[in-house]
Amino acid sequence: MFEGDVSAEQLRAEREKARALRQQNWWKNRVAQGVCHYCGQRVPPKELTLDHVVPLARGGRSSKNNCVPACKTCNTKKRDLLPMEWQEYLEGFSS
Repeated sequence: MFEGDVSAEQLRAEREKARALRQQNWWKNRVAQGVCHYCGQRVPPKELTLDHVVPLARGGRSSKNNCVPACKTCNTKKRDLLPMEWQEYLEGFSS
């Protein structure tokens, strides 16, 4: 959707960093809590995915500050939305 904003090489490098982050203890501890960052639902840890708050395709990075555990439903719905766009999306359901 927005992948034209970021080079394929940069995307590949950031995805590789994300794979490495998933192996670190801080990430394993976050996932072990079993809570989706976006909806707050309790989810079996194995069902949580790594989501980039600022998507890679929009210039985000694979760093501890930008990666959160998300349920598959939220991660799929959020796609490449920026935090402000995601909030607007959610507010559309509450109005």
